Amino acid sequence: MNTTENLKLKWDELKKEQPHLRIRNAAQLLGVSEMELLATKIGENVTRLRPEFKEILSEIESLEKVMALTRNNECVHERKGVYLNGDFSSPHASLFVGEDIDMRIFLSHWKKAFAVIEENARGISKSLQFFGKDGEAIHKIFLTPNSNEEAFTALIEKYKSDDQNPFEISEAYELNIDEKLDEEIDVKGFQQAWIDLKDTHEFFGMLRKFGVNRTQALRLAPSDFYAKEISKDAIVKMLEDVAKSKTPIMVFTGNKGNIQIHTGPIRKTMWHEQWYNVMDPDFNMHLDMSKIAQTWIVRKPTEDGVVTAIEVFNEMGDIIVQFFGKRKPGIPELEIWRETVAELV
Repeated sequence: MNTTENLKLKWDELKKEQPHLRIRNAAQLLGVSEMELLATKIGENVTRLRPEFKEILSEIESLEKVMALTRNNECVHERKGVYLNGDFSSPHASLFVGEDIDMRIFLSHWKKAFAVIEENARGISKSLQFFGKDGEAIHKIFLTPNSNEEAFTALIEKYKSDDQNPFEISEAYELNIDEKLDEEIDVKGFQQAWIDLKDTHEFFGMLRKFGVNRTQALRLAPSDFYAKEISKDAIVKMLEDVAKSKTPIMVFTGNKGNIQIHTGPIRKTMWHEQWYNVMDPDFNMHLDMSKIAQTWIVRKPTEDGVVTAIEVFNEMGDIIVQFFGKRKPGIPELEIWRETVAELV
């Protein structure tokens, strides 16, 4: 029995034991990547697509209303809508910019694409799934009852790969642990650069200039006004408060290959085991509170005034999710958002 058949058999046995187990969790239990496990179903309910990501994404609008899913290990971000205003002109980041689907895409990390049609407890699920070289899912697009299924079928036929071998192999990313000690950093210069910021988008370039990682930057901030660590429980209070006040917020969740953004009010919040969730008709967020290591209030000066964020990190110092008040360039931040955040300290 070859490796693919053996893995497929193990997965089938696992599903019998745990019928509600998700593929991501099954892959972890079996010691493989989600992509490797998914590939064992090629020829059944999975079709490998050619890795022509710009071309595929440029046709997603034809699917009409779908559900976009982007996640990392600690947070799942699900947003329903139509993929509008795709822009693939930049070599650095591609975009979708719509009221519903709003994404920043880093295609250099996108390696494999699949179409998946499977039966679950809710019926037949149809999706497009995109993975990085490490076998981790970067982005998934699920059809909804309001999607164009004919367009989905046509897209699969158009981009179906000649290679339908049910085997994939993952390649780990190299860990970058080349970090400076605090005493090696020009702290005064860094702090002044923060105070002199004119745009939130300059922040990342500032970190690179001074050789500072994200959580280190927050520790070395000019004062508590610019960065203040708070309890992770404050996230729950904030989400409950903005739901009650109907304050429109922005929720950024991402991974190496994609950042997905929700903008608007939220309504229904709830706990499920260790997960804190937003469960609205067109936006769901699932945040694993047990995996949060640091939570910070972060303020950045801009030409439109100070922009206030809540930034959430895992134990590796990777960003899990960011929360902002709804805003656009040229418009000051919502005062009610500032007041909400100020009450968390």
